[in-house]
Amino acid sequence: MLTHLSISNYALIQQLEMEPSKGLNMITGETGAGKSIMLGAIGLLLGNRADTKALYDSESKCVIEGVFQIGSYGLERFFESEDLDYENTCIIRREIAPSGKSRAFINETPVRLDALKVLGKTLMDIHSQHENLMLGASSYQLDLVDNYAQTAAERNAYRQAFKTYSQAKKAYEKLQTEAQALQKEADYNKFQLDELSALALSSGDQAELEEQQSLLEHAEEIKAKLNEAIALLDHEELGALKALAGVAHHLHDLGSFGKQFSELRDRFESARIEIQDIQYTLAKEDDSIEVDFEKLETVRERLSKIYQLQKKHGLDSEEGLIALREALTEKVFQVDHLEERLQDLEQLLATAKSHLDEKALLLSGKRVACLDTFSEDLRVLLTQLGMENARVAIQRKEIEPDSSGIDAIEVYFSANKGVPPQPIGQVASGGEFARLMFAIKYIMADKVALPTLIFDEIDTGISGEIALQLVKMMQQIAKKHQVICISHLPQVAAKGDQHYFVFKDNSQEKTSSKIKLLSPEDRLTEIAKMIAGANPSPSAFQSAKELLAG
Repeated sequence: MLTHLSISNYALIQQLEMEPSKGLNMITGETGAGKSIMLGAIGLLLGNRADTKALYDSESKCVIEGVFQIGSYGLERFFESEDLDYENTCIIRREIAPSGKSRAFINETPVRLDALKVLGKTLMDIHSQHENLMLGASSYQLDLVDNYAQTAAERNAYRQAFKTYSQAKKAYEKLQTEAQALQKEADYNKFQLDELSALALSSGDQAELEEQQSLLEHAEEIKAKLNEAIALLDHEELGALKALAGVAHHLHDLGSFGKQFSELRDRFESARIEIQDIQYTLAKEDDSIEVDFEKLETVRERLSKIYQLQKKHGLDSEEGLIALREALTEKVFQVDHLEERLQDLEQLLATAKSHLDEKALLLSGKRVACLDTFSEDLRVLLTQLGMENARVAIQRKEIEPDSSGIDAIEVYFSANKGVPPQPIGQVASGGEFARLMFAIKYIMADKVALPTLIFDEIDTGISGEIALQLVKMMQQIAKKHQVICISHLPQVAAKGDQHYFVFKDNSQEKTSSKIKLLSPEDRLTEIAKMIAGANPSPSAFQSAKELLAG
C-alpha cells in the first residue's frame, strides 16, 4: 500500500506531496492540469526509463519517492536475493540529474532498474492502454486463469517437474550427440591409444633415453679417455698417485717441525685421498661402459618413436604424450560403456517424463475446470457495466509441455449481439477493453494479493447507472486493496474515501501543477463544478450533496 508520494522538479510539478488512504482515492482536475504527469512520475518508481526533458528546472535534480507498506506481499525472498534490508515499510526513490544520469534506490540502497521493475509490479498496478494490449497476450491470459483457479501449488509442482525433466532430457541428448561423435572416432582413438600404450612411456623416460644414446654413441671414445686418465694416475712407475705418495712421505716427516707443516700434511692427505677416490670411480665407470651397438639401436628406435609421435600429435614433450594417452583412455572407456550410460539416462528421462505428465494433468485439470465459471463471471460483470450483449469464451488447446504447462489459453470476446466471439486482440475497442480489464481486476481482487490499483479514467465512455455500478465495484475492491482512480465523472469522484484535486498554479513566473486533499466543503464545490461547470447552480450543489451522501 502506498502511504506517501513525493514528486519534485518533474515536468510541470515543482513540488507535490500526497498521502492516499488505504481505501478508495479519487483524483480529479481540469484537462492538462497534471494528472497524467503524476502517472508518469509514478511510472519512474516502477522502473520506467527517465528523460531529462521532463525536468521542471533543467538545472536541478528531480526526485520521486514513494513510501509503501509491504508486510502482506511476502517479499522477503526478493529482498534477500537483491541483498537488501527488509522492513515492512519500504521506501523507493528515483533521482534524475540534469546531466541525464538516473539512479534508483530501495531503502536507501542503490539498485538496478531491473530490480526496481520486479518490485514495482508487486507494489503498483497502473491500468493503462499498455495493459489493455497485454490482455491479448496468451501468457497474460494463462496467468489470469491460474490466478482465478488458484493453481499456485500445482504450477510450482509442475515447474519443478519440468525443470527435472528438462535437465534429464538435456543430459540424455548431450550424451547421444557425444556418443555419435565418439563412435565415429572410436576406431581411430583405439588405434592411437594402442600406439601410445605400446610405447609404455613414463615421466622422465625421454631424458634418460637421450642420455643413454649419448653414452652409447660415444662409448669407444669415452673408454679411451677413461683408460688414458687412469694410466696417468695409476701407472706402476710414472703414475701420479705414486708421485703423490712420495710427497706424502716427505710432508709426514716435516710435520714434526711445526704446526704449519702438520697442517700442510693434513691438507695434502685429504687431496690425495680424493684423487685416489676419483681414480677408483674412473675405473668403475670404465667397467660399466660397454660398446653395445645392439643396445644403441634399441635406444635410437625408442627415441625415434617418441619424436615421431610428438610430431604427429603436435606436442613437444613426453608429458604431452602421457596426457594424450590418458585422454584417449577415457574416450575409449566412454565408448565401451556408452550403451550402459545411455540406458541409465534414458530411464531417468522416462521417469522424469512420467512425473511431468502427472503434474501437467493435475495443473491442466484445475485450469480446465474453471474456464466456464470464469467466463460466466466475466459476462455477468460486463452486463452490469453496460455490456448486456457481451459474451466471453475461454478456449484451451493442449500443447507440448513447456515451462508453463500443457495448456494454450485464448480469451474470445464479443460485445455485440449476433457476433460470434473472436480472439480478444481482434475485436475489442478501447472502452470495451477497459471495462473487460476492470471486470478482470474486480474478480482477481478476491483471488490474489493485488498491489495498489491505479485506474486512469477507466470511466471514459460511460455514464449514469453504469458509472455508479463501476464505482460500486471499485468500492468493493477497495475493501481489500488500495485503489487510486483518476476520474472525470462526478458520480464516480463522489464515492471516494479521499478526494484529491490537481490544478495549475500560475502565481509564479512558470506554471506548475499542484495537488491538494479536498476538505468536505471544497469537495462539494468540486463535484458541483464537475456537474455544471465553473459556476455551478444551486441545483448542481444539491446534486453534488446527493452524490456525496449516496
